[in-house]
Amino acid sequence: MKAKRTNFSHNRKKRTDPSCLSRLSLPWAAIVICLVGFNAHSSDLADVYADAKVGDPVSGAAQANFRAIRENVPQARSRMLPSVNAGVSTTKSEIDFPGATDANPFSPTFGQAIPGENYNENGWNAQLRQSIINVSNWASLKSAQSSVKAAEYDLKQTEQELIVRVVRAYMNVLRAQDYLDTSKAEVTAVNRQLEQVQQRFDVGLVAITDVLESQAAYDNALVRKIQADGDQGIFFQTLSTLTGITYEKLDRVSESLPIINPNPIQEGVWVKTAQEENLSILSAAEQLNSARRNMRAKRSERLPTVEGIVTKSHNVSGGRNFFGSDTTDFTSFGLQLSLPIYNGGITRSRVKQAAAQADQASELLNNRRLTVIRDTRNLYRAVATDVVRVRARLKAIKSSTSALEAVETGYEVGTRNVVDVLQAQQRLFASQFDYADARYSYIINLMALKQAAGTLQEMDLIELNNFTDPNDQVVRQISLTNEPGYTSFQ
Repeated sequence: MKAKRTNFSHNRKKRTDPSCLSRLSLPWAAIVICLVGFNAHSSDLADVYADAKVGDPVSGAAQANFRAIRENVPQARSRMLPSVNAGVSTTKSEIDFPGATDANPFSPTFGQAIPGENYNENGWNAQLRQSIINVSNWASLKSAQSSVKAAEYDLKQTEQELIVRVVRAYMNVLRAQDYLDTSKAEVTAVNRQLEQVQQRFDVGLVAITDVLESQAAYDNALVRKIQADGDQGIFFQTLSTLTGITYEKLDRVSESLPIINPNPIQEGVWVKTAQEENLSILSAAEQLNSARRNMRAKRSERLPTVEGIVTKSHNVSGGRNFFGSDTTDFTSFGLQLSLPIYNGGITRSRVKQAAAQADQASELLNNRRLTVIRDTRNLYRAVATDVVRVRARLKAIKSSTSALEAVETGYEVGTRNVVDVLQAQQRLFASQFDYADARYSYIINLMALKQAAGTLQEMDLIELNNFTDPNDQVVRQISLTNEPGYTSFQ
């Protein structure tokens, strides 16, 4: 198998070249060539995954959520750092002396009313506060750190889920195409059988019932083909939902892909690994840690706190002169001890709430662990079953082929009827599709098993992509109305 490109860091949009859209002034032939080049493009599994990493809205939302939760840590840490506040003030007052007169006999205004006087005061102040002892702040910081760790695990799990989602959607397209191919082959075979039976009936070699049975089989096969056409388009659209991109062609998975039992072969090893490395379990464990530390933080609100306070102020005051002559500078250093006594019962309520949240997180962790164990066991057995299914279906194809040949020979000599032939054909086509279905189920279940165990990586998708064949492609169905038989059923 040839080596294939495995770089996911790019964002190749391999869609219509903008230059094509700008060539409206060129001859129509040039535009047609441009569009043909676009439609001829194909994508492999790595291409689709690279597009999904950019365009998947679920992954985008998970990344945004992680960025938001990550800010909890600096917010919690800020409560333990110094805080500085500063302010300025200015005051202008007018003082009146109603009824008062100048009592100085030597004053030129002796006996006259004393006029009002303006009084100004201006200043600034600054205060620094530093938490020295506050157990609640420390517990809140630890709680925030655990919540960020849980969010990080959630983000990694979303990345693993994206790999599985892309693989499942991609394989569903290939599965639908194989069913479509089988349906087409069945329609061709049954139609040929119908023509032969009609010829035999025309010369009186078979009864009309053989013609009717063949016609019914052909109609049913045609219905299945039309259904397969529609399903293929649906699964192509499902794949496009992950990326926001419409794909025209996809590379198939080569028959050289090895179908082997999971490694390690022991089911218990997979379960043990899942309990230790499954990202959803790790996230739930950190969420429990966060909830417990938050409960400690709420309980610590009952404890005394100590703050260091430094205050500096400068004031200028005086009479008619704005700047005045009285200047006051004040500097203070001190410690402030605060002891909560009663706050209406809110602290007690917060402690009870945090304890309930911790209990909830504990139960969610237990449920998560049990679910992962169940899923891991089921997926391991599904993969092992798929391996057996693939081998069994290969044998079924061989035996069904031999059986069909024998039945057709018997029909030629008159020992078997047309119903036997049609049933033998259906068994062969069913075996062919079941074989393809087992291969795709194996791929999907193996990826899901690795995700359940917490070991799924991009490298797993890369290795799978190395078995895609660019010379064997699936082409998206554009319209059902172009399919033979669709109009006749209409």
